[in-house]
Amino acid sequence: MLKTLGTHNYYIYILTNKIKSALYVGFTNNLRERIHYHENPEANSKAFTAKYKCWYLVYFEYYQDAERVLREKHN
Repeated sequence: MLKTLGTHNYYIYILTNKIKSALYVGFTNNLRERIHYHENPEANSKAFTAKYKCWYLVYFEYYQDAERVLREKHN
């Protein structure tokens, strides 16, 4: 089912660890769910955020156009 014009939600976000020695930049359409996923990694996860314990949200931006988010992320 297609969403109505103006109801799309996209976020670009930055996470860091407790000592602020690593940064992770991500893109999602559900920020709350994605942060929860980062904070609760699967056992023995080799994901960057699990390895460096990047669970602290330091910045995010909201967009309604996914193409614009991807352009911003790659600049």
